[in-house]
Amino acid sequence: MSDFEHKDTDDVIDVEATITEEQDDNKHVQDFREVIPSEESGKDTQLESQEKEKEDDGYEKICFICHRPESEAGKMIDLPNNITVCSDCMQRSFDAMTNSNIDYNDMLKNINIPGMQIINMADLENATPKNQKIKKKKKGEKVDIGIDIRDIPAPHQIKGSLDEYVIGQEYAKKAMSVAVYNHYKRVATDTMDDIEIEKSNMLMIGPTGSGKTFLVKTLARLLDVPLAITDATSLTEAGYIGDDIESVVSKLLAAADNDVDKAERGIIFIDEIDKIAKKKNSSQRDVSGESVQQGMLKLLEGSEVEVPVGANSKNAMVPMTTVNTKNILFICGGAFPDLEEIIKERLTNDSSMGFNSDLKDKFDEDKDILSKVTVEDLRSFGMIPEFIGRLPIIFTLKGLDEDMLVKILREPKNAILKQYQKLLALDEVKLEFDEESLREIAKKAIKKDTGARALRAIIEEFMLDIMYEIPKDDNIGEVTITKDYILGTGGPIINMRSQEVHRIEKKAAQ
Repeated sequence: MSDFEHKDTDDVIDVEATITEEQDDNKHVQDFREVIPSEESGKDTQLESQEKEKEDDGYEKICFICHRPESEAGKMIDLPNNITVCSDCMQRSFDAMTNSNIDYNDMLKNINIPGMQIINMADLENATPKNQKIKKKKKGEKVDIGIDIRDIPAPHQIKGSLDEYVIGQEYAKKAMSVAVYNHYKRVATDTMDDIEIEKSNMLMIGPTGSGKTFLVKTLARLLDVPLAITDATSLTEAGYIGDDIESVVSKLLAAADNDVDKAERGIIFIDEIDKIAKKKNSSQRDVSGESVQQGMLKLLEGSEVEVPVGANSKNAMVPMTTVNTKNILFICGGAFPDLEEIIKERLTNDSSMGFNSDLKDKFDEDKDILSKVTVEDLRSFGMIPEFIGRLPIIFTLKGLDEDMLVKILREPKNAILKQYQKLLALDEVKLEFDEESLREIAKKAIKKDTGARALRAIIEEFMLDIMYEIPKDDNIGEVTITKDYILGTGGPIINMRSQEVHRIEKKAAQ
């Protein structure tokens, strides 16, 4: 073979090798390219799933214009500033803009053009926050009221639980336990037969500080149901400055995390109900008295009402939802000042004629006069008959005497003295109160005439110096509060721990 032929053969081999190397390189590049899209697609899939999770947070989107939820209006269109609009409203907006011959410069000058509304975008930054969204309802899903008739505690169990936190008021606790038990039996057996059980709405009457609000809070915590506590003093007739009547249901909806089904079996406590009594000898319109009572009639009886979501009053910026109050338990409470005088006047008139008549001052010293209240007395106070008729269970709470105040200081699970003993126990100091000091605290509280609320203020006053001085000295082992210290004529008894015990405790702490 000639040199020329050998040269051609070598060139062919080199070309083939080069082609093979290029193919291998291309294959590696292709493999690398195949790896990259898979990773990117995986990231894209992960981002899509995260976006879906953000969108599907268990709440329905609500159209900013027509206020319809996503379940009624269909898929929403997301706009900046957390605004969502349904496709119908968006289409109508486009149609209005394209088919309209309105001069927009004139429109900005004159905001009263019929059918047009000028909105300041600065007001829309938080137009639809999460607290204005409604929990989603799946189609065909059976509503779970969350109450099993076998799990409802019996009245004696409810009262036993209340006894651990509330001192005295035996009749009030018994009446409340039976009413709540019957109410939730009614909720649990709502569709079992044709006999419909009426609601057990309650009216509590008692002096300030007697435990009305505390009873309701304790009851709601034991039953684990949504609770809304509102004040009747801020309620006014619709159209006037103040909270609308439906705002009491709106607060319950917020307490139930905007879950309508959960809110429809909750408890609403309306305090200061005596403040909406009819105003006597008033020539002006009573927009915060009798009008509020009349507006609350349907709520108490049970009806479907439209309530604002995430707000106390209805306006164009707030979405609305419908809540049925048929299974909501309403508890009203009030101090009803001067009601004692109305009861005394009625009792005195009934027993002031004839030889066996009683003295007019017979009932002046009766501390349990409120327990003799009747519906006629409440009507004389200013409550309309229709309102009282929707509160069938009426009971009173007794004013607190010295013995009850002493028990309130010591016996409940979260008693005030136990709280301070726990605080000082964290500093390894034992706190004790002698019997005379507790009696003196109770006497001071009675003089303040604000019920159990006065106890905290009194104890805070004389415990200030003790809580300030004790952490200064590690040798203090025990502090005893005495009557003289409460009266300001002496000081507390302080016992020092022995040096040996103190040294051992310090070493154990290290």
